[in-house]
Formats: sequence, structure tokens, C-alpha cells
Amino acid sequence: MLGQEKALGGHNSGKVVDIESKISFMRMELASFSMERTLRARFKKVTRYDVYAIGAALLDIEVAVSEVFLHDNVIKKGVMTLVDEARQAQLITALDKNNNFQRKTSGGSACNTLVAAASFGATAFFSGKVADDGDGKHFVNDLVEAGVAFHRATPEQGITGKCLVMVTDDAERTLNTFLGASELLSDKEINLEALLESEWLYIEGYLLTDDARTSLVSNVVSKAKSAGVKVALSLSDPFVAQIFGENIRTVIDDGIDLIFCNKDESLAFANTESIDEAFEVLANSAKMFAVTDGAAGVVIFNGSTTIKVPGVPTNAVDTNGAGDMFAGAFLYAVTAGRDLKWAAELANESASRVVSKFGPRLDTQDFVSIKQKFGI
Repeated sequence: MLGQEKALGGHNSGKVVDIESKISFMRMELASFSMERTLRARFKKVTRYDVYAIGAALLDIEVAVSEVFLHDNVIKKGVMTLVDEARQAQLITALDKNNNFQRKTSGGSACNTLVAAASFGATAFFSGKVADDGDGKHFVNDLVEAGVAFHRATPEQGITGKCLVMVTDDAERTLNTFLGASELLSDKEINLEALLESEWLYIEGYLLTDDARTSLVSNVVSKAKSAGVKVALSLSDPFVAQIFGENIRTVIDDGIDLIFCNKDESLAFANTESIDEAFEVLANSAKMFAVTDGAAGVVIFNGSTTIKVPGVPTNAVDTNGAGDMFAGAFLYAVTAGRDLKWAAELANESASRVVSKFGPRLDTQDFVSIKQKFGI
């Protein structure tokens, strides 16, 4: 029998070799699959930050004002206006006489977004430029206390930028911004190691109001894309979206992963009065977008279709920070593996809470309440 088996084996040796080759191939495939899983797991471990953001590092000074004050001081309502140090000092002096100041916090759009994301549980890292002055120290301490990591580039002499946030009785916010040190943002403030160890890069549109910073950001976005880091951008303001649209398109280049904007910003960026045309422009610029429209809610584009998610009714007191809060909650949700509809619902709830009170941020109890509602 043994001889017969040998003979049989010899007669069918080609088939035996084929089977053994397939078995060997399957073992290699399994080993490759196992290695891939191991590499993915290792990659997950070194992804230290859910979101890395670059933005203008500004000390936010929020104050309640009247329509008369805006009119008398020739301030354009409802938009962000860049001003020089002398003009901002003039406005602060005028407001200080009436004891109008309400709150000073580390601010800037991207900064506020990261604080929101971190408050929900995301790991976050911020790059921005402050000066070696009291306001710069206040900014850094406030940011770190909020749970956001900050680059440790040695601050230079100068003046930390400030954003004067003026809120009228109709809850509309008007921004007058002196960029200060943040205007000199450079490679020194970019932490490449932290960027490449992040899942998302988040850029605020306010950063793209000059060619030097646009070039810097464009270079950072290119490095992020090459490393597989997803890129999100906020259009920030209708004025920015319209006047500096070319700078925004330079950064977007051949497309990014996600764009945040409100309805007015989308129309300004697309240079149209048709929201459908605006959606088409956004869809050609990013894989996903979120276009908010106040109490009406938000339209989400998931790469193939749009999803309308209703807003959350609220009594608006101060719209400052609504978009930043929305983006922060949304980014937390997607980095936590939630679907886009759930992300939009969390972001709508969070934004509705922040506009119902004075200031761009929520307190701890608000976050606890939202987390309980959404099972976080």
C-alpha cells in the first residue's frame, strides 16, 4: 500500500504541488493580514491627537454694546473687521468708560473649536503665535486649563492679538480684530510631530487674510494630506469667504475632507445667491460639508447626498462662538466614530446652548448635561 501511495503521489505530483502552493499562499496572506492589523493598531496608538488646529491666537474681549455705539463709532455690524492697534485701543477706551467689559478668554475661532472638542473628550493640539506679554501668558494658561495642548515655541517681544467681540441686543456679534503677534505666525509655531500624529487638521478661515500665512497653511495642509491626516476648514465669516476666497481656494487646492460654514458664508464663497449653486461649489471642494442656518438647522453632505438635520429651538442671546462650537462638537463626534447625522445633532444641540448665553463657550455643567443627553 505504501508503494501504491507513493506511486499515486507521483502520478498526481502536480496537483499536490498546487495544493501545497495554495496552502503556502494562504499562510502568507494570513500573516500579511495579521501584520496589517498590528500596524493599524500601532498607528492608532501613536495618533496622540484627534484634532490639530492652526489659528489666530487672540485674547477675546467680549462686551455688550448698543446699536448707537456701533453707529457712533462707525463700526460695520455683523462681520469681522481687521483693525490696527490704535483703532482697537480707541474702541476699548470708549467701552471702558462705561464699564462694559464682560469676559476675557483665550480665543480665536480655531482655539474655541478645540476647547469645545476637548470638553467632549477629544484630544487636541493648538498652534498659534502669542507675544511675551501679560495677554500672551493669560492666553496660554487659559488654553491649557481647558485641556488643549499648546506648542512651546519661545514667545517673542510684541503684542498679543486681541479680538473685540461686540454683541448687540439682537444677539448679533460684531468683531474688530487686531492680529498683533498672530499675524507673524511662522514655521516656528508649527509642531510637525504633533500634526503627523493627529487624525484631523483643522484650519480657520480667518487665518487666510494675507498671502504669507496662506502660503504657510497651504504647505502644512500639503504635509497633512501626504501623511494621511484628514483636513477640515472653516470659512469663518462672509467677509473672509468673499474677499479672501482665492486664498481659501489655494489652501483647498485639489480638495480637502470637510468644510464648515454657515449659509451666508457658503453664498459668499461661491459668489452666488443660489444655495444649490453654493452646495455644488462646496461639493467640488471637499468630500463632506456642513452648512448651518441658525435655528433652521444644518445641511450635511456625506460625499453623495445631502442630509437635513433640524435645529434646536432656543432663545438666542449671543451668537458669538456658535460656529466654533458646532465645529468642535462635530469633530469630536466623527473622531469618536459616530455617523454624520449623530454628529450634526450633537453639534446643533451644543450650538443652541452656547447662543443662549453670553460668551463663546459653555461651562462644565452644560457639557455634563449634553453628554448625558447623548449618552457620551
